[in-house]
Formats: sequence, C-alpha cells, structure tokens
Amino acid sequence: MTLLILVVLVSSLAALAQRVKTPYPIVLVLSGLILSFFPVIPHVSINPTFVFLVILPPLLFAASLNTAWREFRFNLVSIAMLGLGLVAFTVAGISTVAHFFMPEFDWRTGAVLGAVISTTDAIAVAAIASRVGLPHRVLEIIEGESLVNDATGLLALQFTTALVVSGEIPSIGGGVREFIWLICGGVAAGLLVGWFVARFDRLLFRLFQQSSEVPILVSIATPYFAYLLGEAIHSSGVLATVVCGLYLGRTTSETFSTRARLDSRVIWNTLDFVLNGFIFIVIGLQLPTVLNGMRDRAGHLNWPHMIAGAAFVAAVAIAVRMALIFPGAHLAWFLRRRLLHQQVEKPTSRELVVTGWSGMRGVLTLAAALSLPEFLDNGNPFPKRGHIIFYAFTVILVTLVGQGLSLPAIIRKLGLVDSDESLDEERKARRVLLKAALKTLRETPGDEEEGERSAAAILTRYYEQRLEALRKQDAEPAQLQQRKYQELAAKVRRVEREQILRLRGEGTFRESTLRDLERELDLLDLRWEKS
Repeated sequence: MTLLILVVLVSSLAALAQRVKTPYPIVLVLSGLILSFFPVIPHVSINPTFVFLVILPPLLFAASLNTAWREFRFNLVSIAMLGLGLVAFTVAGISTVAHFFMPEFDWRTGAVLGAVISTTDAIAVAAIASRVGLPHRVLEIIEGESLVNDATGLLALQFTTALVVSGEIPSIGGGVREFIWLICGGVAAGLLVGWFVARFDRLLFRLFQQSSEVPILVSIATPYFAYLLGEAIHSSGVLATVVCGLYLGRTTSETFSTRARLDSRVIWNTLDFVLNGFIFIVIGLQLPTVLNGMRDRAGHLNWPHMIAGAAFVAAVAIAVRMALIFPGAHLAWFLRRRLLHQQVEKPTSRELVVTGWSGMRGVLTLAAALSLPEFLDNGNPFPKRGHIIFYAFTVILVTLVGQGLSLPAIIRKLGLVDSDESLDEERKARRVLLKAALKTLRETPGDEEEGERSAAAILTRYYEQRLEALRKQDAEPAQLQQRKYQELAAKVRRVEREQILRLRGEGTFRESTLRDLERELDLLDLRWEKS
C-alpha cells in the first residue's frame, strides 16, 4: 500500500513540476516535506544499506553511461579540482569552523560533518540547464564533478568516521596506502567488469542481432557487479561503478543493435527517473525521523539552537564552495594551458558564480549521514550523530530548494545562456555524414541493374536535398520552407495514426500488424524531433 501511494505521489508531483516548469527534484522534496506533517501519510524511512546497495549503483551507472568520455577527459583537470579539491577543502573548512564556533563539535566530528555534506547532486542542475540553456562547457564540468565527488566524498567519510569510531589517528603512510588502494582498486574493478561486459555484449550481438531483452538485462545487472566487486576487494564500489559506466558508454555503438540502443535508453531513462523520484520524495518525508534524533532526554526540541546551527552550517557549506571555485578554476585553467597545452578559454566570473551556486546536495548526502554507526568501538554512542543528520538534511533543503529555485534567475541575470555554438557543431557533423553518404552513392559502379540505378538516383537526390537544406538553413526562406515541410509531414502522420485507430476498431487487420506500423510512425516522430 505504501509503495502504491508513493507511485501515485511521484507521478502526480512530477506532472505538476512539468506544468509549473520547476525541476521535479525540488517539487518532490518540498511536497514530501509538507506531507510529512500529515499523520495519514505513511512513515517512510531511508535504509542507508538499501540506498548504497540497491539505489546508488544504477543511478551512478546511468549518469556515467550518459557522460561523454571525450569531454570528461578534456575537462578532467577542472573536474578533479572540484571533485577532489573541493571535497578536501569542505572537510577541512567545516571541521575548522565547527571546532571553533560550535562547542558541541570537535575537529573529528566536524570532519565527519564536512565529509557528509561534501557530495553534490547534478540532477536538479541538469533539469534547470535543459530549460534555461546553461552552456554545455559549464554543465559538463558540473556533471563530471558530481560523478567524481560521489566517490571522493564517500572515501573521505570512511576516513573521518574511522577517526571517530576508533579514536586513533592513522599514520600518514597507512592512510595514504589505504587511500591509494581505494582509488586504484575501484578503478581496476570498474575496468575489469566493463571489459568483460563489453566482450559479452559483442557475443550477444552476434547471437541475437535483433534482440534487445538479453543485452538490456545484462546492462541493468552491470552496475551491481561493478559495485559489489569494488566493495569485495575493500576498495571503492562507487568509483568502480562510475568507471565501468564511463567505459561502457563508448562501446554501445559497437555492441548493441539499433533496437537494443533505443530500448536501453528508454529503460535507463525510466529507471533513473523512478529511482530519483522515490528518493527525493522520501527525503522530504524524513523530517519526523530526523527530528527524533534531535530530541533531548525529556523529548523536547530546542528549536532556536537547531535553526541557528543548521543555518550556520548551510551558510558555511555554500561559502566554502564559493570561496574555492574562483582560485580552483583559475589554477585548473593555468595547468591545462601550460602543462597540457589545451586551447581553453579562461573561465569568466559569470560562469564561476553559476558553477559555485550549482553545488546542490541530494540523496547521497542524507544516505551518508544515516549510515553513520550508532556506537563507537568502546561502546559509547557516536557523538552528535543526530546533529550531523539534521544538519545534512538542512543543507539538502537549503541547497536543493533555495539554490535550485534561484539558479534560473541568476543564469538569466548574468546573461549566461547557451549560444548557437552547439547547434552549429551539430550542423557541421551532419554535413560530414551527408557528404560521406553522397560520396559512397556517387562512387557506386554504374553497371548495376536498372532497379539499383533507380534506387541510387533517388537516394542521391534525397541526400543532396538534405545537404542543400543545411547550407541554406540560416536563410529565412529556407527556415520557413523547412517549418512548413515539418508541419505538413506531422499532419500526414496524424492521418496515418487515425487510420490505424480506425482499422483497429474494425478488426480488419491483425493487432500485431497495426502495432508494427504504429512503431514506424513513432520512429518517424523521433526522427523529425531532431530535424
């Protein structure tokens, strides 16, 4: 019953978010927060083990699978400066500030708090970017940072939690060795699983060229294999999953059939939306559980102290990010220009402001907080565990809702909207494809039979018209003609769909035949969406 209620809520609220043109994570979190005050709403709690083992692997894999490896590698220095440097800076900054300004925290529990809130979530940013038009070069770095700091943030959490639980400070050499193994072991595990799955997919492609079910089943199971292997060798399962997704993202063009690629995109997009939808609304519903951890022995809540502490931590988390963005980005630009000899433009102040303001927190932050052990090795309760969970919950709300709602206005105010550069690049790529196709058609021997010559002539005229349309696309008459052409084509397809419905009602043809014809029309609709 609870699952059914959540399905209805997620579906309804996602539709509402689309109608009010607001990223669905913000609407879901706010709605869950409001609904948590109603006793009729079932109590739902997040099990951190369930999140890490069941929810997190497919979410990480889906994000890394859709990440462009070429751009990720090109921006790796800038991404690492945020994904590695910002995590370390957040842990150190929160630890120092908590130690001096929050008496209930020492530097070790402050470091745990810093590690918990160091990971960012790019889902809301991506939703905003698609609507507002954030430049691709900025979004690529933000999304890459989210992938990297998911791994580094959890690594930092392991170290800082061990400091508190054991009460011992590890040696520098031992800490460095463990850190290196967590990274190297995770990367190796991800590459191993990715290599094996890629070759298995090639075998499936040869055996089942027209089938998509088996390759997609393997694809869904892959992130769990990578994550569990990484954890089994005591390295980073998160990093293993990310690396595996990056590796396999470049192989689907060779190992998946056309049907499998189309079906897998639909399934992964749906799975990504469903998991994120459930998690974001459950985050909002966590308020009663979080508040219970803040009650004193008499069961009371010290609201002034709680609100002041939460506001202070959220402000410090935002300030730490904004303080590092500018020197970190300029250092990354210097290294890329001088050492790597990359031809990159110096980041502007407007881009850095947006990048800094995009540091929203999400499910991983709350799961990390809830995963803290309840007791130390000596049997004492984990110090300030309730406070850490409450502050993490507050940082999620402030950054996801506050920054998420204000980010579109900031982007527009700064005039940081995407130019036609990406569209021009797409046109150039289309020209390359069309010229290659025409070259092949024109080099076709002229002594083939009459039917083949006629087919080649028709195809040649078709590709020549497409190429000519691209050349004239900037001209207003050509744009008008193209728009009228698309409108007429859409009208004709609607007539065909009406005929399918009529034939289905009459029962003249088999249902399977009409379904195949309807799929052809669906594919044509998708084709014209990109035209």
